[in-house]
This record gives sequence, structure tokens and C-alpha cells, in this order.
Amino acid sequence: MSVTQSSPGRGPVIGTSSGYELVQGSREFRTLRRRLGYFVVPVTVMFLGWYFLYVILAAFAPGFMRITVFGEVNIGLCFGLLQFGSTFLIALGFGRWAPRNFDPLAARMRQRLETGRKP
Repeated sequence: MSVTQSSPGRGPVIGTSSGYELVQGSREFRTLRRRLGYFVVPVTVMFLGWYFLYVILAAFAPGFMRITVFGEVNIGLCFGLLQFGSTFLIALGFGRWAPRNFDPLAARMRQRLETGRKP
């Protein structure tokens, strides 16, 4: 893809697409984005659902959230702590998923871009 643009004081400049534009337009890049979406979208929906359940219960069911589990620990505190736990589990899950499903394709694309080969 050629791009023509005018440069101040120099007239039109003709260039070609950068390697990044070629990679972005490639089928391999679309596959990479789709693979990432297969993990990110469902996990994000589940996490936001879980988070908003916590917020809604805290706002509209304070009696439920005040129920004592043991000692001074109540359900609201447990839900709050589980938010941290779920965040950790998501990060751990992505750390295990990415090397198998995402990183090999990304490494091949990076190698092609660094060596100057077209995707």
C-alpha cells in the first residue's frame, strides 16, 4: 500500500506501509486477536458480573452482607476478600493460558517483523 502525503516545503512524499501496518492487516494478526478475545471476553464478563453482584448486594441487601460467618468476619468482608482472590486467579489463569495458546503465534509474528519478512 503506497501512501502519498505532502511534506511542508518539500512537496509530496511517497512511502510504503510500515511492517507494523502489514502485520496488522494480516490474517495471522486477526487470529492472534481472536485467540486473545477467547480468553479476555468471557473472563471479563464473569469478573464484572461477580464484582457487580458484590456491589448490588452491598447496596440492596445490607442485612445479608452483615451475616456473621465467624467472629467479626461477615459475608460482606468475605465477598470483598474474594474479589482479590478472583483477581489473582484470573492472572494465574492467563499466565497458564498464554504460553500455550497466545505466545507461540505472537513470537512467530514478532520474528517475521524483526527479520523484515511479510506476514
